[in-house]
Amino acid sequence: MGNIKKLAGQTIWYGLPTIAQRMLGFILQLFLTSVFLTEKFGIITQVYAFIPFMNVLFTYGIETSYFRFAQNTEKERLYNTLSISLIVSSIILSSLLILGAAPVAAMLDLPGRADLIVMASGILFFDTLIVMPFAKLRQEGRPRKYALVKILTITTQILLTAFFLSLCPRLKAEGYSWMGWYNPDAGVEYYMLSNLLASFLGVVYISKEFFSFRWLFDKPLWKEVIRYSLPLIIVGLGGMVNEMLSRLIFPKVYPFPKEITDSQLGIFGANYKLAVLITVFIQAFRMGAEPFFFNQSRNEDARHTYARVMKFFVMLLGAVFLVVSLFLDFWILLITQGPDKRYAEGMHIVPVLAMATVFLGIYYNLTIWYKLTNRNMTGAWITLAGAVITIGLNIWWIPQFSYTGSSWATFCCYSFMMAVSYLLGQKYYPVPYDVKRILFYLGLAALIYAGHAWLRSMHPGFWTMQLTGLLGIGMYMAVILYLERAEVVRLLGRKAAG
Repeated sequence: MGNIKKLAGQTIWYGLPTIAQRMLGFILQLFLTSVFLTEKFGIITQVYAFIPFMNVLFTYGIETSYFRFAQNTEKERLYNTLSISLIVSSIILSSLLILGAAPVAAMLDLPGRADLIVMASGILFFDTLIVMPFAKLRQEGRPRKYALVKILTITTQILLTAFFLSLCPRLKAEGYSWMGWYNPDAGVEYYMLSNLLASFLGVVYISKEFFSFRWLFDKPLWKEVIRYSLPLIIVGLGGMVNEMLSRLIFPKVYPFPKEITDSQLGIFGANYKLAVLITVFIQAFRMGAEPFFFNQSRNEDARHTYARVMKFFVMLLGAVFLVVSLFLDFWILLITQGPDKRYAEGMHIVPVLAMATVFLGIYYNLTIWYKLTNRNMTGAWITLAGAVITIGLNIWWIPQFSYTGSSWATFCCYSFMMAVSYLLGQKYYPVPYDVKRILFYLGLAALIYAGHAWLRSMHPGFWTMQLTGLLGIGMYMAVILYLERAEVVRLLGRKAAG
């Protein structure tokens, strides 16, 4: 139980910056939806669906490999080698991206917007430079410094965005001569510039750790790490296909004029981000869990620890799913603060995407089996199969059902990946997961949401829906506390009564 407490403590620390980053990012999204029409938000959605794909290529699974090889390799030699590798490769990749900015922009249906791709390459470059310093902090169990830098970076981006998109237009309108450089029509460009400057300052904030490496490169070690990492590139790209490709496919297959397509894409992108709370928890958990799982792998009771972690993880995911899904009227109120009220049209996809994200979180938890058994290529095949499902269903359903079809495609993909990973994991690295209890908690959360959705269809009023939402979460937590009372008592470090 002490190990689970340690993981919980680290998850909280990693969760603080992740929650702060996502919440501040959510506030930033509300600000953007109040500034941009859905068409402009559609452009942002396209560019920021492209960046994660490139991020996989820029980082090529180095974080996971670092945690894996740190178990049996001199850490300083490993850190030096991987840091040099990332610095050199990121310089090469960003240079190539800048040189090919025009055709890349055209490929993304953004002709003439090579400037956005150039800024995206800068964001990718600076974000890649801090990968190894952050991995080192995680591996050494130093989440506080990690939290500080993450919060500083996102805060910087929000302040810069507010400066460029809120303060500067006012100063320009008031006729200040020194504001002649500002172009009020360049909203998307200024948003990306804010991101670029914040990413650069992120390197500055963690400069002590960044400059701690030495220019000592171990070529044989690097080759060994790369052999382990290469399948993780496929896993990462497949993951990005499943998460982001729907927004890149959308303008290619949606059979309506560009203005309508951009608007629908903007609505889709804005509502997709409302699954933010679940993503926050999953990301926070992954930050602490990946090094934790590798460190635990040498213990005799490791598999029982993994099983108990999964149960606690699903219990909390169910609660977060309800937080996201039972307060849709509240989210509508927030997302429609600006002049464009069309964002509310897509609110019905939020619960679908939220449950899909729960499945994705479970899948991430399950992936430890192929990372520990060096079967990364099997994980790559699972992800590629999910990508085929994502692509096929999006091409089939988007022309018929718009972003609703794309949301259900995401749901089907993550359901498949979760199920297949579990079945293969039980074959190659069996873990005694409490499947019945896990399915019960997921079913309970879904049942509570279904009852609340039925009540919502009767239009009982805003505050009635908020109160019944709180009641639904209370019911869920009461059932968990009753069924898991012994586990909760153990986790709190007390002797169970009776």
